[in-house]
Formats: sequence, C-alpha cells, structure tokens
Amino acid sequence: MNKDSNNPSDTLTVTPLMPTLDTPSVLSKRISELSFVAFDTETSGAFPIKEDIVEFGAVKWKEGKEVDRIEFLFKPRRPMTDFIIGIHGITNEMVANSPLIGQHIQAIKNFMIDAIPVAHHAPFDMGFLAVEFERARMKTPNLPVICTSLLSRRLIPETVDHKLQTLVKHFHFNSLAAHRAYEDARSCMMVFNECVARTSPNITLDELIGLQGKRLMWENYSLLNNKNSVVQALIQAVEAEKNILMVYSKGNRKNETRKLFPQGIVRSPDGDYLQALDPEDQKSKRYKLEYITDVQLENL
Repeated sequence: MNKDSNNPSDTLTVTPLMPTLDTPSVLSKRISELSFVAFDTETSGAFPIKEDIVEFGAVKWKEGKEVDRIEFLFKPRRPMTDFIIGIHGITNEMVANSPLIGQHIQAIKNFMIDAIPVAHHAPFDMGFLAVEFERARMKTPNLPVICTSLLSRRLIPETVDHKLQTLVKHFHFNSLAAHRAYEDARSCMMVFNECVARTSPNITLDELIGLQGKRLMWENYSLLNNKNSVVQALIQAVEAEKNILMVYSKGNRKNETRKLFPQGIVRSPDGDYLQALDPEDQKSKRYKLEYITDVQLENL
C-alpha cells in the first residue's frame, strides 16, 4: 500500500488467497520458519455487536522484515462520540465516505490466512474481528493468536507497565502515530521481535504460546453463532438497546431478578462476561456469563 495515500481503502495490497495453515503441524515449527501478521483495530466503542471497527491495519513479517501491509478506514453504523474520537483521533468526517467493514472483510481474512496472527491485547481485537467474520458467514481462522501484551509481561519485566506505547518508548521504536491501526500493528510486530530475541533461537510456536500462558483461539471469541440461550438473549438486548431482567447466581442479590442496561458482551480467556449499567446506582459492572441463569427483555 502507498503509505502516503489519503484514503487507505483505495490502495489495497492484493494478497493471493493462500492455503490455510494446519494448526497441529504449525505448532511444532520454529518461529524462524514461520510468517507472522501483526494486526490492530481502532473501534467506535469498547464492545463488539453494537460498536464497529473503524480502522484496520496489518503488517506481514517474514525472515525479519516487513513484506506486505494493508490499512483500511471504515464507516461505523452509528456516529462516534467525542470520547472515542479523543482516543484514536479518527473523526466521523474522516470515515463519512468510507465503506462498511463487510466490503473488505474477505480481503482482511485473505491477508491473515497464511501467517500466524499477532496483536497487542489480542482478545480485544479478536472479539471485534470474530463478530465480523460471523456476520460475513465466514469461518474464523484456525490458527492460535500471539498476544504481545501477555508475552511482554513474561519476557520484558523491566518496564513500568506493558502498554504498547510504554514498550515503544522503552525500545525507542520509530512510531509515527499512536492509536492508528497500521502504526500500532507495526509497533506490535517490533515488540514481538524483541520478545522472541529473548528466547531460544530454536523456540517453536507451541513453546512461545506456553510462555504466553494462554492459548488464544478464534473459535473462543464467537458470539453470533453461540447457541447458548442466555448469550442470544443478551445479543438481542444489546442490539435493541433495551433493559433486561436478569437472574444472577452470585453476589449480595443472589438469585434475585435485577434490571440492567446491557452495554456489551465480552469473551475473555479469564471468563466471558456481560458489561451492564445498574440503573439503581448508575454504575457499570461486570457479570460473568456462567452465573447468569435467566435473561428476559424488559417489556416497555
């Protein structure tokens, strides 16, 4: 892609569709034998389903160098708030004439399909992308994802925290625009390379995932195709922006019916949860899905 393009979606790098890598065989391969694609998303909010990806950037890396890249701006279904715009700097005017993500989701998957995906705070990006794959009726990729946030906590202990920009400054990487998708993807790839440099030269993908501590698979971030009746009821409520009547089997109101406004559903390696606003105290709280025993949309 032309780095100086004013409209990233106009200059797509055409990447041929490659055979999907086989998970069992790829796990035993050395890192030096594999290609990687670091990716990043900027979004219109914190949660998939109701909010959207407004920018996607990715960089493909092979044999220690960048070999390809893609970058898109997308128009969300709802206008972004000033708070969200303040995070990434992408305005509603900037995306007013951009396509919806559905028009390029196949190109995104094609770009990622022949390499090991890498992201910083990967579960966030996986949650948004998995929903878009589902909307397009695509299978999610079958390869594990490397999270440089998790890896850096294990392999780069000397930094004050493990935010991407902290690591960028620590290593004096040349990053042009924080919280823009391509630049963050590129920074993520450089953090990944620093992490790998601190391991054995012959380390395998499976061993690296062991250092990461969690196996991040796309199938575990499915939402729309989830057959659980509680999840489906929550999705309906989030999309309709309606209150729910929910029974929760934990806490000081155990098994009581409580009224909540659902803000989003998050699939997480630490336990899937609902983020919801409690109208009684106007606080946003987490409710683990495993303890939700019943959900009904409030009849208004």
